[in-house]
Amino acid sequence: MKIVVAANDILKQEISEKPAAANIEWAIVDNIETISDKNADAYFDLDFVNTKERIDFLKQFFPKPVFINSVQHTLKETNDAFTRINAWPGFLKRSICEIASNDDQKNKASLILERLNWKFCFVPDVYGMISARIVATIINEAYFALEENVSTKNEIDIAMKLGTNYPYGPFEWSKKIGLKKIYDLLVALGKTDSRYTVSQALANEIKEIK
Repeated sequence: MKIVVAANDILKQEISEKPAAANIEWAIVDNIETISDKNADAYFDLDFVNTKERIDFLKQFFPKPVFINSVQHTLKETNDAFTRINAWPGFLKRSICEIASNDDQKNKASLILERLNWKFCFVPDVYGMISARIVATIINEAYFALEENVSTKNEIDIAMKLGTNYPYGPFEWSKKIGLKKIYDLLVALGKTDSRYTVSQALANEIKEIK
């Protein structure tokens, strides 16, 4: 089975560390748009950006399964024939992958992931899936605490790792994932739920990044 993957260096490393079945031929590239091979069994765009140009390019690989790393955008905003995978940095290291797919694509996606020997679960096609929205909320709350001068970034990170046994502190997580990704997800979630309103401290930091 041949799998085409487009990924940055961090995600390439995470892919390489996942247990996988034998007889898998990997074609891992920096940019999915350099791929012309339409004979692979599946395509993973882990550097997916939600643009019409990118979507139109990926559609050429249909009816083969196309997995996109689209945590901040739903299938309704991309294409119903894609399968979403939560591949934010650090999340592929988890024992179970979060997958969102419509009913027509579930069997195709399942067959590929089972042959890869990856454990996975299907989740609703919503912003942030499950774990990403939880982590984004934790990070946002940490910024609220920072905004209220509860403590410093370093001390909050240490407290959360020691007190809750998190693998990373909230600010370490935001740096690893990318604060812009966290911000975009919170903005999308906040349109319908005030619990996800972006903290001013986080918003200010995003302005400085821009």
